[in-house]
Amino acid sequence: MDWRDGALGVAGIIGCAVAIAHGVLVQRLMVRPFQELAATQLASSIRRLVPGLLQFSTFNWFIGGLALVVGAYGLGREARLAIGMLVGSSYLFGALGNLWATRGRHPGWMLYAAAVLLIIYGVGGPSG
Repeated sequence: MDWRDGALGVAGIIGCAVAIAHGVLVQRLMVRPFQELAATQLASSIRRLVPGLLQFSTFNWFIGGLALVVGAYGLGREARLAIGMLVGSSYLFGALGNLWATRGRHPGWMLYAAAVLLIIYGVGGPSG
């Protein structure tokens, strides 16, 4: 394992950790209040659909983090590059969206920005 492999692994760990924290906060601060407000005003199909949509990014970021960790420990250069592009673009979108929405007053954008930089470094050269 070299520094680039380690960078991908750390990016994956950051991604998984942030995704878990994100999922807990989304559930507590968005899903539960939505369900309480929507209980009498919206159709049951919408009440079932919205929580999944709110948690979709949590799922995507967590699976992406797992993919980065797997890529760090045993995949070829092309697979690592593909994983880096897919997960990195997802993390970049999350970082920029969070930065814009919170005007920089939230650690999530910094953590995903750090993960994106680690991904770029990790896929930027030959693996060891």
